[in-house]
Amino acid sequence: MLTDDKRRRLREGMVIPAHPLALHEDRTLDPKRQRALTRHYLDCGAGGIAVGVHTTQFEIRDHGLYEPVLRLAAEEAGPDPILVAGVLGPTPSALAEARIAADLGYDLALVATPGWGTAPEQEILEGVARIAEILPVFGFYIQPALGKRRFGYDFWRRYAQIPGVEAIKIAPFDRYATIDVIRAVADTGHAEDIALYTGNDDNIIVDLLTPYRVNGTTLHIVGGLLGQWAIWTRAAVALHTEARTIARTGAPIPADLLTRAAELTDANAAAFDAANTFAGSIAGINEILTRDALLPGNWCLSEHERLSAGQAGEIDRVIAAYPGIVG
Repeated sequence: MLTDDKRRRLREGMVIPAHPLALHEDRTLDPKRQRALTRHYLDCGAGGIAVGVHTTQFEIRDHGLYEPVLRLAAEEAGPDPILVAGVLGPTPSALAEARIAADLGYDLALVATPGWGTAPEQEILEGVARIAEILPVFGFYIQPALGKRRFGYDFWRRYAQIPGVEAIKIAPFDRYATIDVIRAVADTGHAEDIALYTGNDDNIIVDLLTPYRVNGTTLHIVGGLLGQWAIWTRAAVALHTEARTIARTGAPIPADLLTRAAELTDANAAAFDAANTFAGSIAGINEILTRDALLPGNWCLSEHERLSAGQAGEIDRVIAAYPGIVG
């Protein structure tokens, strides 16, 4: 349940890792490791976790794992952290997943649009409105490389006017599209009511530092719900705290922080396999967690999800190059 206290914390900003999936080598669920991973994120200072999202692998739905994986995280996290459940369209399946998440005590539904395919925008918005009747909504602009679709200013303006939308994850990996969402929220007059979170793994720190001025209203992206924050999470919490302190106080931005922002983008390129259109993104996250002894292997449910050629070497490179980012 999204209590007033949780709503306040959500709006103040926090680190929300997108929760990966722990598997045995035979690609069956590893509940012990799954629980340990949840504890790890909370021990690192994350304010919440997002489960059933792309990083958790959408294929959990095909393997009957959606409810068990969400249940493990909810049981391990307890009542204090903010729990975000990924729900995948089209509308009937998204509603069913939202009901499961609500029954398990989740606070918000992160609504992923790919399941709607090429459905008209109005159909998607109507689906979001119905989901919001079950759970408060965390909107999600998924990058077109994964979602196969772009959404413009008008869509996000209508989205922001849906009762029950509490936050939006902006993750198009595109500055123009990012500003579309920010303008849309500002122009609805809901800038104080909707928490903006970055999902732009390629621009995390600059997103957090930037004050966006729209027709006399200043908006900030206050936190992140990120696959990138599923790895090197303790360092991510420290970076988030530093960036938010600067954004709140208006203090000068140190040049070194901008340098670290660029380093984080380079590290993300290796982890997420930007060189191969993100084909190895989930395996890359799992590979790094394996190296940190948080997973037993980088296995994914789909055998097609694996490291790309040269990706392991790129991960080696950024770990050696950027110890302050990957600590």
